[in-house]
Amino acid sequence: ADAGQFRRMKALGMCANLFPNHHFYWGDQHYETTVGPERATRMNACATALELGVPFSIHSDEPVTPMAPLFTAWCAVQRESATGQVLGEAERIPVSAALHAITLGSAYLLRLDREIGSIEVGKRADFAVLQDDPLEVEPRRLKDVPVLGTVLGGRWFARA
Repeated sequence: ADAGQFRRMKALGMCANLFPNHHFYWGDQHYETTVGPERATRMNACATALELGVPFSIHSDEPVTPMAPLFTAWCAVQRESATGQVLGEAERIPVSAALHAITLGSAYLLRLDREIGSIEVGKRADFAVLQDDPLEVEPRRLKDVPVLGTVLGGRWFARA
């Protein structure tokens, strides 16, 4: 989608579910072979959606790519291909926006934001406990933040 299409989404009250893992796994092929440089650098345009106020989430499309939320967030922040090529620097988003997209943004698109997506009184107590604050680590390290465990229904489960 280009900026004009995102403006139309906003006008129609639409949301977007974007797949930033595309850049890492197939970005080089998209750039060189399938869609070309112009389209490859604008696909999964998280920054455009954010700038224009289009509610969006990000996903891994598991089992197409592994379910690894911090890696997916990293892909939206860094937009790097497997060879390290940055595809669309202007479409990079801050870590805070990526974390929002993968949590509360996803819940909003599912119409479950009153039940899940953030830690609040009255919502399900399901969340991951991380070793480091993802907002404090170097953005390049986001995918490497260790998960210590999860809380599911208010019950602690340490990482195996």
